Amino acid sequence: MGKRKTEEQKAEEEKRYVLARAAVTDGDFEPFFSDPNQAIRNVAAANPNASDAVLARFASDSFWSTKISVADHANSSRATVLSLLVADPRKRGVVHHAARRRLEREGVAFGADGMPLGD
Repeated sequence: MGKRKTEEQKAEEEKRYVLARAAVTDGDFEPFFSDPNQAIRNVAAANPNASDAVLARFASDSFWSTKISVADHANSSRATVLSLLVADPRKRGVVHHAARRRLEREGVAFGADGMPLGD
């Protein structure tokens, strides 16, 4: 079992959640790219103010849920969503499938190999 968080640690974490939700400019998002709490990174990636540049950086996050937030975000460009696809079928997971669903909703056709056709 891990260590319990102190009241100060809990308060600091809650402050970071609030800041992640309130971020407006690309600079406001900077601290969250390396936040040790994956849930806070996810909240920042889901923030409606996140630009495509911010979302492109979150697309390389180690946490799958953050990447899904990028795939589902209205401000993610096609290039950013395409970057979430995985060519090797053995390594595909929930992120690839979320990106594919988004792209299919936008009219992108996929081949038998599970990757976009053309372009």
